[in-house]
Amino acid sequence: MATHASSPADATDSRPERLAALADRFDTVRAHSARLAAPITAEDAMVQSMEDASPTKWHLAHTTWFFERFVLAEDAGYRPVNAAWDYLFNSYYQSVGPMHARPRRGLLSRPSLAEVLDYRAEIEARMRARLHAGTLDAHRLDVVELGLQHEQQHQELLVTDIKHAFWCNPLAPAYHALPAPDVREAAPLRWLAREESICEIGHPGWPGTGAFAYDNESPRHRVLVPAHALASRPVSNAEFQAFIADGGYRTPGLWLSAGWARVQADGWARPVYWNDDATREFTLAGWRVLEPGAPVCHLSYYEADAYARWAGARLPTEFEWEQAASGLSVDGHFADAGRLHPATSTAGAGLQQMFGDVWEWTSSAYTAYPGYRPWPGALGEYNGKFMDAQWVLRGGSCATPPGHVRASYRNFFPSDARWQFAGLRLAKDSA
Repeated sequence: MATHASSPADATDSRPERLAALADRFDTVRAHSARLAAPITAEDAMVQSMEDASPTKWHLAHTTWFFERFVLAEDAGYRPVNAAWDYLFNSYYQSVGPMHARPRRGLLSRPSLAEVLDYRAEIEARMRARLHAGTLDAHRLDVVELGLQHEQQHQELLVTDIKHAFWCNPLAPAYHALPAPDVREAAPLRWLAREESICEIGHPGWPGTGAFAYDNESPRHRVLVPAHALASRPVSNAEFQAFIADGGYRTPGLWLSAGWARVQADGWARPVYWNDDATREFTLAGWRVLEPGAPVCHLSYYEADAYARWAGARLPTEFEWEQAASGLSVDGHFADAGRLHPATSTAGAGLQQMFGDVWEWTSSAYTAYPGYRPWPGALGEYNGKFMDAQWVLRGGSCATPPGHVRASYRNFFPSDARWQFAGLRLAKDSA
């Protein structure tokens, strides 16, 4: 298995400074997963509240399996910690073997949480030994970097999945505490216009170009972006309350056909974690007063699109979004703030909250860029095979680890996904 064809440029990446930096990052990322899981009991850790979510215990084991399967097991004669776990903790890598069905991960009472934590510790020890010995070639160091980025993605999923599980519990347990709700209004919404232009979109490609990026972010290419305007900030809770009060969930003309069918079939009348009168929402700190100025979140694509139509606007394309974000510092309210909930914007010039707080739905279908090539080998299954009936989201959220996103980062979910920290920013065509 290989992530890419080796090249002379890659050979220099095994230098001691890269090894030291990667070893430090390995410890940092793995420790953060452990901190996220610390408030979760053994009983909590095996709950799977819906097919789209996974138990905490599975996240902890799968991210460990990734390093064992794709780094350590490349050694001739490698002896796995438990060969049967290769089946349990494979996610979707068909080319490396069969896997336990995703909807049934919550039935895995064994191995226990204690055994999974021991598994993590054992693989961490083996990985540290290999990293400090300097015996991993440049290709496998690239796989280590990918494994760390992969674990950061699962850190966000661990948080959103346990939130859904706790929301399903009639006791409405809290994962952690939060400060008192912020009752400020959002900063006034302004429109920032751009003229028609040709711009470069995407990442030059990794590895071999320095900073990490996923294969679905490349190749970098030119795109004609028509004249348009973007809203200065994401849509707020108060603004979405107005949509509900105006009958947004009762007006079929605002909705895509499949979206209206979901509204009717599932009784959608508000965002998934809001109470019946749209004044309170369930958070990782339990039920709280809705913060009017915070970005609305946990919206499906259908809801975001319907709101934009109600507001006389539209969702931005991913190219409009990336063009605007490319000149900005990747600063924002990410998971390191400890809040794990969107925050109210502050007034300021230019675009606000482009990074962090909420993922922003775009009107762009998740598909390949011109000239796209997935990574060779098993890891080519990482992104490319999901380019089907999904939409691109940009910017990261309050549950995204800091340093994990960039202007070219492409997240993706199907139209009806509601359990992620997803919101929207409005766009409109220029006259």
